[in-house]
Amino acid sequence: MNFVEWSKSSVGYGRKLVDSALEGARSGEGEFLNEEPLAPYLGESARQALGPAAIGACLGVLGGYLGNGRRSTTRALACGFLGGAIGFGAGMIWENRRFTASIASGAWKSVSKIRDEHWLEKNPIDYA
Repeated sequence: MNFVEWSKSSVGYGRKLVDSALEGARSGEGEFLNEEPLAPYLGESARQALGPAAIGACLGVLGGYLGNGRRSTTRALACGFLGGAIGFGAGMIWENRRFTASIASGAWKSVSKIRDEHWLEKNPIDYA
């Protein structure tokens, strides 16, 4: 097998893996949501993440105001915004952890199936 054949084979296998992962992720999403729309689920997650965002914003303002010896309102507001964004992101990650796990599990199962098929193509088992 020369380089061109090998690269075509590898690209084809890689494309097959990516397609399989996307298909598995979609099936994991469907299993988790039970055919309900995604937008209401994400909206509820965002509402639940507002608490950590508020805590992060308060800590950011406090840290920006007390830090560095100089009391700058602009710096305190910027740190508050950054703290709120970090808190919101952490809250969203926490609220969606089961959803993310379901998507990752579906993708992993699908990719494992394709990898096993590929291995059996390369290493046929002779039962005779």
